Amino acid sequence: MSLHTTLIDAAALAELPPDQVLIVDCRADPAGAAAADPDKPEREYREAHIPGAVHASLEHDLSDLGRQGQGLGRHPLPLEQAFSAVLGRWGWRPGLQVVAYDAGSSALAAARLWWLLRLAGVREVAVLDGGLAAWRAAGLPEETGAVQRTPTQVDLHFDASQAITDHAALHAEPSPVLVDARAAARYRGDTEPLDRAAGHVPGALNRPYADNLAPDGHFKPPAQLREEFAAVLGDTAPGKVVHMCGSGVTACHNLLAMEYAGLHGSRLYAPSWSGWVSDPSRPIATG
Repeated sequence: MSLHTTLIDAAALAELPPDQVLIVDCRADPAGAAAADPDKPEREYREAHIPGAVHASLEHDLSDLGRQGQGLGRHPLPLEQAFSAVLGRWGWRPGLQVVAYDAGSSALAAARLWWLLRLAGVREVAVLDGGLAAWRAAGLPEETGAVQRTPTQVDLHFDASQAITDHAALHAEPSPVLVDARAAARYRGDTEPLDRAAGHVPGALNRPYADNLAPDGHFKPPAQLREEFAAVLGDTAPGKVVHMCGSGVTACHNLLAMEYAGLHGSRLYAPSWSGWVSDPSRPIATG
């Protein structure tokens, strides 16, 4: 079986033998909606999901909200022991293909899981292109209820070099090229619905994650993504690029898009804007 390491389409996923793939339903609501109805993603998962899929909570499985308030942003990275326990609960084992999906085309929490696994050295992980919406558009089956898989013992370790958590490192020499995945209005500072202050980290460039998608909700072709990232980054090597967003989730969408486009080696500023503005003394740029 050929392994998928960035994206997979619905037809290809449907052909994978059930015992050779771990499917993870990562649907999540934006922060405001999640606060109003935190159980909605899991409730919708239980109502209908891709057969065999387990459910991942952005707040509890892909983040460690217990570390909020430490300058690590709204969605602090989980500790590697906790993330290993989550994978063990799902029955993950080395070499098993993982496919993550969200409700629609945005693939935000799914991209977060994709990146966390890569942070732990796992390469056999892909995001369902177009998400659950693409699966349904293809007329493929769904099931109800929660899936329980046979647990495994997992002990993974993160590659700390792939995630920046020290705010000062953004302006150390040689300084990375920071790319902000938030919508242009939030980047400019026109509006800020979630965090303490509006604007962006001085010197950061803007590549809204939504620009990675074609009108049909699927990722744009690799050649088009390469051209568009080049328009933002110029001749900057991918290894010098560090992605950010509001809380370290949507930035993973840009990481995924660059990898899909063959632009390998970019990293994540995990605390992102919510972590940056946790200290009022840090500078803020607008416009």
